[in-house]
Amino acid sequence: MEKVLFICMGNICRSPTAQGVFRHYVNNAGLSGLVTIDSAGTHRYHLGAAPDARAIAAAAKRRYDLNGLKARRIRDEDFAGFDYLLAMDRTNLDYLTEKCPPGHRAKLGLLLDYAPAALYREVPDPYYGRAEGFELVLDLVEQGAEGLLEHLRNKNGW
Repeated sequence: MEKVLFICMGNICRSPTAQGVFRHYVNNAGLSGLVTIDSAGTHRYHLGAAPDARAIAAAAKRRYDLNGLKARRIRDEDFAGFDYLLAMDRTNLDYLTEKCPPGHRAKLGLLLDYAPAALYREVPDPYYGRAEGFELVLDLVEQGAEGLLEHLRNKNGW
């Protein structure tokens, strides 16, 4: 069993999008029983809130389901409980690195580490922007999710 946690700042735009997209890819690959997927935020801004309506709408256009997801903040036990803690940007990765117990730092990274051909190295925050920002997030998250799934398949012989 592999356990993946996607992290952004408020857990209402980028990380739930990554959770929904990656869940879709894992399910389509027939691997849902082998991968646990969740998302969290580094800050408490939106605890218990559903993903941003713009993120839900953009994801639905591509047939990704974000319904039922609720924002939560990363917890100390997440560092031990997950195999991959993937931040959307360097600011959130820096926060995770600061909070992470030394024995778990190898689990930290950026989602786009798994998309070396992507034109971006970080998934930009679309919160204060327009609808196009959510489309860009989806484009980048899809690339990262494809690469992460390929990595897990190769690592585990799936």
